[in-house]
Parts: sequence; C-alpha cells; structure tokens
Amino acid sequence: MTPQRAPHRQDQVTTQHQAILRSKRLFLRPLRRSDMGLIELYASDKRVALNTPSIPHPLPPGATDAFVTRVMAGQGEDMVWAMDASDAGMDELVGVVSLKRMDRAQSEVGYWVAPFVWNTGLASEAVSTLLDANPLAARQIFGSIFQDNPASARVLTNAGFDYIGDAETFCVSRNAVVPTWTYIRQMD
Repeated sequence: MTPQRAPHRQDQVTTQHQAILRSKRLFLRPLRRSDMGLIELYASDKRVALNTPSIPHPLPPGATDAFVTRVMAGQGEDMVWAMDASDAGMDELVGVVSLKRMDRAQSEVGYWVAPFVWNTGLASEAVSTLLDANPLAARQIFGSIFQDNPASARVLTNAGFDYIGDAETFCVSRNAVVPTWTYIRQMD
C-alpha cells in the first residue's frame, strides 16, 4: 500500500493587487492560502455565522478553500482584507473586512471578527482604517447589520456612519429573512 497524500492544488492563484493598510494594533492585508485554517475555525463558529448574511452553518467542506480562491483570484465584486493582529501579539487573522463595489461611486463595507476579540474595538479600528484609505475611491459607503447585533451597529457609528433606515436581508445560516439597519458614510 502507498501512503495517502493530501490533494495538491494545480492552479496558480495569485492575490489581486490591493493595498496593505496599517492601524495601531493590526494591519489589513490581502488574504493568503495560509489563512484558511483560521478562517475556517472562526467562520464555522455558529455565533459568527448567525451575524453574517453569507456564512452557512455548519460550514460545508471546501467552502473556505472556495472563498479564499475566489478572493485571491479577484473574482466577484468585493475586495477582502485579513485583519492581521500578529504585531499586537494575537493571531495573524482575527477577522476579515471587505468592500463591495456598487454603482455610482458607492461601496458597501462588510466584516466579521473572531469571538475572542469581540468588544475590543478591533472591528471599529479595521473599518475606520479601511475607510480612511478609501481604496475604491467611493463617494458613499453603506453598511448593513442585523438588528439583533447592536455591537455591529457600534462598529459602524464609531467609524462615522449615520443610520438611514430599516431593511431586510436573507441570512444563509438562519435560513430566514432578517431585519437590518442600514447606515451610510459620506466620503470626502
């Protein structure tokens, strides 16, 4: 018998060009294949999945690989950054933050963080750092959060967003339409 070997990827996926941004406790950098373990660990946590519209729970096999491959190849309308807190003595990935390009020079911000850094201000720091750089040169940036997640509302208001109304969005992990609050930030 021959020993079993893990599958070897044949595709040469390289990270799309995007800025590396620094803040006081972390830096935002492009995703890399070595992030897959921590992404899978944190994204498979039910508490994280229930607070995002697109992360399924349980996380199906291959979902993390597909996500990282798509992001690194620059496919889709969003740019995703790893929240790397290794310089602050934490993990090299404690969450992700993204900007999705919309029409009319608008973008939408999205983010999630690992539960062990909830209520530490890292999400607010990451979102503020990304918006200060404004890599998509947006005139307006929107954010939408579930109404049963007031901590995410604080992230947006800490980053200078203003509440503009209620809406709804489908949450994959809840398999339900969930009420949301929508926010906007006018950029200079």
